[in-house]
Amino acid sequence: MKVKKGYKSIPLSFNRRAVHASASVTKQKNTIHCISEVDITRPRRIIKEHFEKTGGKLSLTAYIVTCLAKVIKEYPQFNSFIKNRKLILLDDITISVLIEREIAGEKVPEPIGIKRAQEKTFLQIHNEIREAKKQQTNKLGSLSDQTWIRYIPDFLMKTFVRIADKNIKMAKRYGKVAVTAVGMFSKEAVWFIPHGSATVLITIGSINQKVIEIDGEFVSREHLCITVSFDHDIVDGAPASRFMNQFTETIKSAGFLQSESQI
Repeated sequence: MKVKKGYKSIPLSFNRRAVHASASVTKQKNTIHCISEVDITRPRRIIKEHFEKTGGKLSLTAYIVTCLAKVIKEYPQFNSFIKNRKLILLDDITISVLIEREIAGEKVPEPIGIKRAQEKTFLQIHNEIREAKKQQTNKLGSLSDQTWIRYIPDFLMKTFVRIADKNIKMAKRYGKVAVTAVGMFSKEAVWFIPHGSATVLITIGSINQKVIEIDGEFVSREHLCITVSFDHDIVDGAPASRFMNQFTETIKSAGFLQSESQI
């Protein structure tokens, strides 16, 4: 008589093994987190009006990336990393954006590097992210021509992550500033505390309605839950606070949406 084991064993995919290796390495970083809410009523209204007028969906993630690139430009030390007791400051801002794709039946996050992001408009960044999502492939790393990564054996994966974290070519390809929108699928107010190798990592949470007082009246406004993580070896609390003030005000203003959304 065959006895049921009461469980089943499923081999981990390469993606899950890579995530495990990366998490094991990056959890050792000295990271500080800022958890905040940003009023995005104005940019969301412009996105909605654009859709009603044209049928085209504008990406909120692309808008956050655009705002981030413009603000990071004014904080060059944030666009850097430490290598051999030296601070390596990158000339151009490359922002790594995680794109969720389906590969071999599994939904996996894959980064794309938005290069020279400080020089690009919102629509250029929006189109770049949209085109990356459209690509059909069954190989992890195809978005950045790094498909060879899946041949790295498990016992070398952590070593590869450590080397890549300090590699100038990898930094120029993927950047040291990153955005992930893992929480935008949540229906309740949700923040995530991430880990990663970026010097500045923006983790977008959910959008929720919040009643606030404006000019003596209580109004309902849309707020974005957001976590901003900084490598404390490079960024101290005071400059991080100034950055947050400028970053959130830039998002609220919808300045980079107002002209381009009419196109």
